[in-house]
Amino acid sequence: MKLRPRMTNEQIKARLILIVGAGLTAVFVTSIGFMLYGTLFVTQPRYMSEADAEIFSLLSPMMMSLSGGLLGLLAANGLKDKEPPSTGTPPTP
Repeated sequence: MKLRPRMTNEQIKARLILIVGAGLTAVFVTSIGFMLYGTLFVTQPRYMSEADAEIFSLLSPMMMSLSGGLLGLLAANGLKDKEPPSTGTPPTP
């Protein structure tokens, strides 16, 4: 039985970024969807209860941190790893 060849560091990093990005995106979209559903389709009283106000005040920083983490992950994806120094020829001055 032949084993698969080992992945390079770049391949491992790309898969890790994909998995983390997909997870953050899923949480972000699900949270926004539930907030919209609760706002649009659930009968609301005339005045918001204190518990609901606390939940919405808690959700705001959570959504900001999730979106900031997702944007940071996507922005850092463009950074390249440093190439290892070649051992063949010495550098010229």
